[in-house]
Amino acid sequence: MTFNYKLRNALAGATALTVAFAGTIAHAWEPTKPIDFVIMAGAGGGADQIARFIQSTAEKEDLTVRPLVPNNKGGGSGAEALIALNGTKDPDHTILVTLNSFFTTPLRQENLGIDISTFTPIAMMGVDPFVLWVHKDAGISSFEDWVSTVQEQDGEYVMGGTGRGQEDSLVITWLEQNYDLNIKYIPYSGGGEVAKELAGKQIMATVNNPAEARGFFANGDVVPLVAFSDERLPNLPDVPTIKELGKDFSYYNQRAVVGPPGMSDEAAEYYRDLFQQIYDTTDWQEYMSAESLEALPQTAEEAREYWNLQIENHKELMSKMEEGA
Repeated sequence: MTFNYKLRNALAGATALTVAFAGTIAHAWEPTKPIDFVIMAGAGGGADQIARFIQSTAEKEDLTVRPLVPNNKGGGSGAEALIALNGTKDPDHTILVTLNSFFTTPLRQENLGIDISTFTPIAMMGVDPFVLWVHKDAGISSFEDWVSTVQEQDGEYVMGGTGRGQEDSLVITWLEQNYDLNIKYIPYSGGGEVAKELAGKQIMATVNNPAEARGFFANGDVVPLVAFSDERLPNLPDVPTIKELGKDFSYYNQRAVVGPPGMSDEAAEYYRDLFQQIYDTTDWQEYMSAESLEALPQTAEEAREYWNLQIENHKELMSKMEEGA
């Protein structure tokens, strides 16, 4: 199956986030109290790291008149966060850092009654590639060796990831179906915990984002085998992509910020300007480079088109997962 998460061609007309700002812009609307900065994942994972870096950058640069207050709500594969946004009594002081569970959780849990098309696009801060990691003590140095090892273990090979039906499990299921593998999957609450479990040898492999595995990689605890990106990652130049190995597949986690249903147009514009300023800081640009985030700029209209496309793509991936269950 061909599945390019970034869909460059579909978004080729996106407006780049390159506007230079000089100081804080005067707005018709500004927050009058701290902003509830909801994170639809647990502590330590990629979404949590990004949210807290954004918060610290906004504070350092004095970009907002009221602070962003990180608030982890990762329960139910992000359902807790979506419910909180959907039912907030103060939509103008509530925003959400998303990942791909923004698409998958409403599809998997229809009883939630969440329609993401009613949410408010704010900013796409980048997309985060997935990488296959093993522990250094596994003695595996290539993707081909890994495939052979998993096949030999015939159902006893154990991988971990964030939740069931979420990003990690979708990529792992894709690996199973495309390489005739049988993998035991253990769900965890967040990417930080997943990375820690691999470093502690409680599981045998993961498909963590580079930011989540960075510390353990720097310490030499884990080894990257293949990247699910369109091109080789600058920070992992010796790691091949799955496309180089013959499969037309790439998969990225979105790192986007959205507002709840009912957010006023004035508040939405305030937050779009705020995140534009954050995006343009040297700190954020350096963070993107260090953490292997790739740019995918979007206008609000293009964001909605992107959501629709990703809903359809994830329906297909999840259908494939169910067929293999």
